[in-house]
Amino acid sequence: MDVIILKDGDAVAAEGAVLLRQVLQRKANAVFGLASGRTPLAMYRRLVVDCRDAGLSFREVTTFNLDEYLGLPPGDPQSYRAYMQRELFDHIDIDVSNTFLPECGAGADPLETGPAYEALIRSRGGIDLQVLGIGRNGHIGFNEPTSSLRSRTRIKTLTRETIAANKQYFEDPATQPQLAITMGIATIMDAGHIVLLATGADKAEAVRQSIEGPVSAMWPASMLQLHEKVSVLLDETAASTLALRDYYDWVAEQKRKLFESLEER
Repeated sequence: MDVIILKDGDAVAAEGAVLLRQVLQRKANAVFGLASGRTPLAMYRRLVVDCRDAGLSFREVTTFNLDEYLGLPPGDPQSYRAYMQRELFDHIDIDVSNTFLPECGAGADPLETGPAYEALIRSRGGIDLQVLGIGRNGHIGFNEPTSSLRSRTRIKTLTRETIAANKQYFEDPATQPQLAITMGIATIMDAGHIVLLATGADKAEAVRQSIEGPVSAMWPASMLQLHEKVSVLLDETAASTLALRDYYDWVAEQKRKLFESLEER
């Protein structure tokens, strides 16, 4: 696990965008797992600018989002489909037919949505790079505390804490879903590379538990300790309670020097 501590949220967004660009430079038809919410917004905006002004192309890219609310009508502005269109897809050259969310349309069986989503991911060759945020309770996707560490895409009941955190996005509380369909933890762990973004002091405890605590279903993101390639991008406040902060900075500096020496050859 690479823990990279940066000055602020803008620097986190910039570094996240660099990692996605590096994948695209190696593989034009990359498969990305994407997250919604507040944290990745600045990164998406950087990618939009790169697509518009710097020749970055998503024409051959496929995307799979982590989750979608269950029960919102088609086109609802609070759906994650609407979020992705509004914040990213409408502004880049991606083929929207290659963008997927675990959506359950009217009349569809939600119990079949998860297995079908898993099969679709496999049919596209799996996810090359998965973007994650983290909840204050350590959730990734909507895998709330006590989620099975071997879970696959399925229906998940949201905690009251998660519902309260997302309440700001719903004008009418009666329309806010309590259920979602989310990639499972095992699904996330199948990705070739995982990039977790975290900013703000309110994420500091979840970050500490997930990086330095034991692997536990009580802190779902702690499962990332077992993945062979994880980049955790933090701002100063999200990293503020890490016990090994000095070591993470030392490691980052040594890696920077190594890569610079390799580039000089």
